[in-house]
Amino acid sequence: MKKLTPLFLCVVLLFILSACSSSSRLHTESINADQTEQTIPVTEAPPPPSEETASDTKEPPIKELQIRVEGEDGQNIVFQLNNSSAAHALYDQLPLSVPAEDYSNDEKIFYPPNELDTRDTPLAKGPAGTLAYYEPWGDVVLYYGECGGASGLYALGEAVSGTEQIETLSGELKIEAVNGE
Repeated sequence: MKKLTPLFLCVVLLFILSACSSSSRLHTESINADQTEQTIPVTEAPPPPSEETASDTKEPPIKELQIRVEGEDGQNIVFQLNNSSAAHALYDQLPLSVPAEDYSNDEKIFYPPNELDTRDTPLAKGPAGTLAYYEPWGDVVLYYGECGGASGLYALGEAVSGTEQIETLSGELKIEAVNGE
């Protein structure tokens, strides 16, 4: 009987400790739940934006890269460049004065002084006004017809004004950043 008493006391003690531990855990969870309810305000979800406010709340790109291509006969084409490494590489070479060349029946080309880095640049395909870089030859292409795409042809941007003037470009082109950026 003497041996059972200490064993019985140990079992009772473990039972009491276990019960205290559960009670403590429940109390802590209750406090945490109360704190969560106090710190997270409940608000109604805002209504979905209307068409008018959706366009007004668009955030502008971090830096818009636009270039102007001026021809000898007064042509003035503005291109919005994309955010690719090739577009930035072209932009960084400005201002340029380069000869325009005819190629095929839907494009004008010029050669920038340095190659463009195309590592994150999408392939080109699009409507008239597409500005592209043909890496195998190292030339920039201004499309006045549809750009059907090709291997090694990378998108640089698109014309935002003057698309109809690309076809008449000839002679020396003056290419510069818009607003001197």
